[in-house]
Amino acid sequence: MAQPRVFLVDDHELIRSGIRSELAGSVDLVGEADEVEAAIEMIRERLPDVVLLDVHMPHGGGLAVLRALNGTCPSVRFLALSVSDASEDVIGIIRAGARGYVTKNISGPDLLDSIYRVAAGDAVFSPRLAGFVLDAFSLEGKNLQAGDVDPDLDLLTPRERQVLRLIARGYSYRDIATELEISTKTVESHVSSVLRKLQLSNRHQLTHWASERHLN
Repeated sequence: MAQPRVFLVDDHELIRSGIRSELAGSVDLVGEADEVEAAIEMIRERLPDVVLLDVHMPHGGGLAVLRALNGTCPSVRFLALSVSDASEDVIGIIRAGARGYVTKNISGPDLLDSIYRVAAGDAVFSPRLAGFVLDAFSLEGKNLQAGDVDPDLDLLTPRERQVLRLIARGYSYRDIATELEISTKTVESHVSSVLRKLQLSNRHQLTHWASERHLN
């Protein structure tokens, strides 16, 4: 198989530098971007075989890139790359159209293997992440049969559902920030968005709402 043409999207230069070093000589790296709008424009222009896509970036992250390009670049395949192995992140990004999801602690050889497999048309997950996806779609099928889908949850982004789940477990904003490797201010912003979407007034109501739905 010819070397796949790869485009790299990540907002951390240190991460991009490490990936460049790991992939050097084994793929044709056709470009990189550190923010969403530039990524969308350059992927449309260069049409790589595989996009290595960071899930969590400002301005919508990997989901925003996938949604903007959905249906417009059918030859491009996306492999999500994230520090998070949370089921909400995995499921959300796969629903949006990614062909695989790997975490940033993956070894260089395994990352290279994942890129080649995605380029060949395979779906790529670690066993644990694959279990998340299978469980989620199995549960969705059961819910659809039972007429038990919760439309309120569909209003929330994967990251908002992740924050909500941690709130239901009793985490403080600071603990959530540490767990998700984001700022406390960003956590507060997500909580405000969730409260607005669910038409709730405060954290107490939010915790009760989440607990009723067994989100913890």
